Amino acid sequence: MTRDKLIAGGMFAIGALVLVGVYFATLPSDEPQPQPQPQPQSQPEATLEEGGDQPGPYLDIVVEGEGANGTITIDLMQQLAPGHVERVMTLAQEGLYDDVVFHRVIEGFMAQTGDVEFGKLGGDLGMAGRGGSDLPDLPAEFSDEPFARGILGMARAQSPDSANSQFFIMFAPAPSLDGQYTVLGEVTEGMDVVDAIKRGDGPNGAVLGQPDRMVSVTVRTN
Repeated sequence: MTRDKLIAGGMFAIGALVLVGVYFATLPSDEPQPQPQPQPQSQPEATLEEGGDQPGPYLDIVVEGEGANGTITIDLMQQLAPGHVERVMTLAQEGLYDDVVFHRVIEGFMAQTGDVEFGKLGGDLGMAGRGGSDLPDLPAEFSDEPFARGILGMARAQSPDSANSQFFIMFAPAPSLDGQYTVLGEVTEGMDVVDAIKRGDGPNGAVLGQPDRMVSVTVRTN
């Protein structure tokens, strides 16, 4: 898989700009770029079950790097996006997210990771952001859940049905993403770790040098 999985949302006031990042191919001219928002002041394996409105399952992400060091806990919202939650749980339980970097991080907007194909630390990160898993892309599961601070969303290309393995965590609210990307979870612990993730350079957010990485990603039910 070689398509960019990029977050898009909002419009710049002066036309559409084509932005080029070190780790990204040129974006299509008709794909808008995000409007950055101001920054507001061993586990048991889980299986996908009907969760209703009950909390969990949870994703525990251990992060290490030049910026962030600690654990991020995410409450996965099965009732909103069962297919996307199942995909993230599957890839986590197979260990495919381990050592994957945060390749695109935009101040006041979001931190993106999850490229299990090209985003592994120690590989050629020049392709990070263009890959995904060997599993098929997912049908969209859009909802009314707003993209608030701490929300976990699924990255995709232009097609609504192109999400695969990459995801992003919001630093701040981004209403321009509401109803355009699948919400599948929310940070319940470790938002300070999210805030410390090493930022990228420029509007496209490509992280230069040594990006922070997910050392391990595990799933638990309580």
